[in-house]
Amino acid sequence: MKLSVIIPVYNELDTIEATLDRVRKSPVEKEIIVVDDYSADGTRELLQGISDIQLVLHKENMGKGMALRTGLQYVTGDIVIIQDADLEYDPADYPAMIEPIVSGEVDVVYGSRFLNSRPKMRLPNYIANRVLAAAASILFGARITDEATCYKAFRAHLIKSIPLTCRRFEFCPEVTAKILRQGLRIKEVPIRYEARTVAQGKKIGWWDGVVALWTLIKFRIVR
Repeated sequence: MKLSVIIPVYNELDTIEATLDRVRKSPVEKEIIVVDDYSADGTRELLQGISDIQLVLHKENMGKGMALRTGLQYVTGDIVIIQDADLEYDPADYPAMIEPIVSGEVDVVYGSRFLNSRPKMRLPNYIANRVLAAAASILFGARITDEATCYKAFRAHLIKSIPLTCRRFEFCPEVTAKILRQGLRIKEVPIRYEARTVAQGKKIGWWDGVVALWTLIKFRIVR
């Protein structure tokens, strides 16, 4: 099975090359789809000089959710995985992420940062992640330890069939809600995680957590 890796990018000049190197080294057959969301720090120009990626350029800044929706249009693989460009997640975990799909056990796998131990992250971020996981579990009757994880893997035909409306960081709660509404099981596997700070370029904020919680509630109610 071929893996399609979608990397949404916005102003990640300091980390994008190292991210791509890690993705290349992951021992699975793959295509790399990078969607630049109108970077203004030189990332865009750097990416245009790299030949072994499928590069898609947004003509304006539209948000991570829109970048992922754009990337899905270029997928030709059997499995899709989301990869941030900030070095928080390790592509060495790809084999563990896709094995339950390859074996036919499930159609959706989430990489959980919390299955083995508590990762090093700021306390407010930890609390927000735990609240979102608890909300998803309660609202949809499913045990989820890490709803907001970047590492989500799907059978390609499944994720392409989901009508997404997200524009920013609400991709995670929207896709979680719509997967669980279909009665599908999400299998979680433990992954490695190295949190970065706002000073290092982390873009998600407290308001995005509020939006994520509302998105879970909204898609539990609205069909």
